[in-house]
Amino acid sequence: MNDKTIKTPSSASQGFATRAIHKGYDPMSHQGALVPPLYMTSTFAFPDAKSGGDRFAGETEGYIYTRLGNPTQALLEDRLATLEGGEAALAMSSGIGAITSTLWSLVEPGDEIIADKTIYGCTFSYLQHGLKKFGIKVTHVDMSDPKNVADAISDNTRVVYFETPSNPNNGLVDIAAVSKIAHANDALVVVDNTYCTPYLQRPIEFGADFVVHSATKYLGGHGDLIAGAVIGKKEHIDHVRYFGLKDMTGAVISPMDAFLIMRGLKTLELRMDRHCASALQVAKQIEAHPAVAKVYYPGLKSFPQHALAKKQMDNFGGMISFELHGGVDAGIQFIDSLKLAICAVSLGDAETLVQHPASMTHSPYEPEEREKFGISEGLIRLSVGLETLSDIQEDIAFGLDTVAANISVSEQEKSTGQTANANSVEAKLASLAAS
Repeated sequence: MNDKTIKTPSSASQGFATRAIHKGYDPMSHQGALVPPLYMTSTFAFPDAKSGGDRFAGETEGYIYTRLGNPTQALLEDRLATLEGGEAALAMSSGIGAITSTLWSLVEPGDEIIADKTIYGCTFSYLQHGLKKFGIKVTHVDMSDPKNVADAISDNTRVVYFETPSNPNNGLVDIAAVSKIAHANDALVVVDNTYCTPYLQRPIEFGADFVVHSATKYLGGHGDLIAGAVIGKKEHIDHVRYFGLKDMTGAVISPMDAFLIMRGLKTLELRMDRHCASALQVAKQIEAHPAVAKVYYPGLKSFPQHALAKKQMDNFGGMISFELHGGVDAGIQFIDSLKLAICAVSLGDAETLVQHPASMTHSPYEPEEREKFGISEGLIRLSVGLETLSDIQEDIAFGLDTVAANISVSEQEKSTGQTANANSVEAKLASLAAS
């Protein structure tokens, strides 16, 4: 007999894709089914009355009602937790459902939330136009400099909230530096990691307490579901589940959507590699075009926070924002001239998507708020898809060339005094929103 010791592979040391595909599931425990079963049930039977009472009292493990948990959802949560490096996860019915359920669980009247100046429009609306009505103070600061957080934080600060990269202009926040400041003041840190996914960035490794996602985006990856998630310490996630979700928002994920996200996770590594590779080439293409005034992409050496991106991101993502010479008019021309890219909100789909934040995703900001928080009226947001790179580039080149040609004509008209009176910015935004 050979005395050589055979080392059993450890799931803890397995790679990202392996865990995304296999974590927490043994086909032999489910009659050999390769794909995990989909539990389409609203409630669960108890063996007897005492068992039901014990489950409700939290004295024994087991499912009660799908609003509180479901085996399909539980498997997804197990995988999300291991991919983000958290103890536990909670999947919910939307990204904003995850954000609101989490924040409702962490603050009370009189508390303060410090948030970055640039965040998703509906998150901004929830903070500014929602929570403030219930006696929660919300302070926005420019978190690109951690010192601004240190200057703003107070004894009443309970949560520091930010996205990195931020939606829509890819601004970065130093997760480790801001987390250190927050924890020194007994505040919790919540990071929206939707743009990166855990494949590119894991905020908990840098000190964050909670990570939230719109799972609608890259995690699902196919534009066919709406979902969200929060990951963190088990005691924190349990509180969000049994208070924020159960009692406050009811943002319950359907078993079918949980099933679809697990399907998306199986290809997340492959898809993100493709999104990142294509986006870097497209960003370079856009930056080199004379019609472009400014490009925001963390992978460009010209990006002001490129060094921070390399420090806390494993790659630079699939999202590009840019401004064109000619402002709003140029943005309208660019979007309307594209043939392959689709004008639609959302991101992270197989399709390349383009949209105008000021009139679409970030319209909950008032115009003066957009100006204050760095969201220009002419900003374009591009989610680079999975199409053949040369086809994407051809489409983008056509759009940029169209803008350049119109800028050239406009300049010629100005030189001959034939320029017509321009419409107001408000009228142009209304035109784009209606298109």
